[in-house]
Amino acid sequence: MADDADRRAQLRWRLVLGRFSERRLGGCGGGDGPEGGRHARMDRALDFLYGREYAGRGVRGERSGGCESSVLAVPDWLKDVRELFPRETVEVVEKHALERYGMTELVTDEETLRKLEPSYDLLKAVLSFRHLMAPKVLEVARQLIREVVEDLRRKLAKDVRQAFWGRLNRRKRSPLKIARNLDWRGTIRANLKHYDRDRRRLVVRTLHFWSRVEHHIPWHIIMAVDCSGSMMDSVIHSAVMAGIFKGLPAVRVSLVAFDTAVVDLTEHADDPAAVLMSVQLGGGTDIARALAYCEGLVVSPTRTIVVLVTDFYEGGPPGPLIATVKRLRESGARVFGLAALDAEANPVYDRATAEACAAVGAEVAALTPRRLAEWMARAIS
Repeated sequence: MADDADRRAQLRWRLVLGRFSERRLGGCGGGDGPEGGRHARMDRALDFLYGREYAGRGVRGERSGGCESSVLAVPDWLKDVRELFPRETVEVVEKHALERYGMTELVTDEETLRKLEPSYDLLKAVLSFRHLMAPKVLEVARQLIREVVEDLRRKLAKDVRQAFWGRLNRRKRSPLKIARNLDWRGTIRANLKHYDRDRRRLVVRTLHFWSRVEHHIPWHIIMAVDCSGSMMDSVIHSAVMAGIFKGLPAVRVSLVAFDTAVVDLTEHADDPAAVLMSVQLGGGTDIARALAYCEGLVVSPTRTIVVLVTDFYEGGPPGPLIATVKRLRESGARVFGLAALDAEANPVYDRATAEACAAVGAEVAALTPRRLAEWMARAIS
């Protein structure tokens, strides 16, 4: 048993360290049985990717012994990886292939793309390399984007709607019979007189429900989203949040994407996947121009919230941007400056410009989508 455990540990280290540990740790075949063949396949799959680490370092690519080398095409390699490793490992390996080793064929080859596991990291990769895709590959990419975005939307929608629709109002009854609003204590008290002593059961003849504090005042939410390359996570979450906001009652949504140009995507705001396929990430940044465009969309300032999602790295002088923020605030509009809008809310931003915006009335922060919804619901209420 001890020998078997030692051999398994040795094989794991052999897979981690790669072919250059073969002299010390031996081959990766692990015997003639099925497990030996499996370890050999795992080694070939890992070496196909991580052997690239030595490219350009003067290290010979040929193998001298142990496991036989294998020329794997990307689809075959991907098939082996998904078959041989657990899902968590597959996601890490695919991410390394895209980000560390530039295997763009993972997202630009139709057959390969169909085999990839939909994930948030894959969504980011597709958006990054979309310009390299042929029309047929783009169709596959659109389907993948919709799948990942819909999964993200479902996760965020519940928190957003709860923040906007309000909490239970325990001072007011409701005629609407909704299970989540059931007043258990009130129902029990009202039905105690129907207690059946013989069967020792409470006979419920009347149900009582709480009302809810609702925020259905019409408001205009204008989201201006910086599409420079460093803002990808925020762009994805902004597109999803705009779609959720547009589905709320008595809320009007405008969605604006910008770099050095400004594109109004309001007509697509209820379709985050279409928004993400429309924007081109990268390029310069003209925040002042985008905010000036948003200023032109304001009709009722005291019922308008402008959400500016940007890293505040302005391409030109900050003066026009600060002046526009000041005008919006003086008109009565709220201005939220988000240095990051994603699951982690860890921003990298121009602190001086952000502080200058805050000094003239903007509320600046880095938020998760849930915190943004709570923040906006408080402003509206």
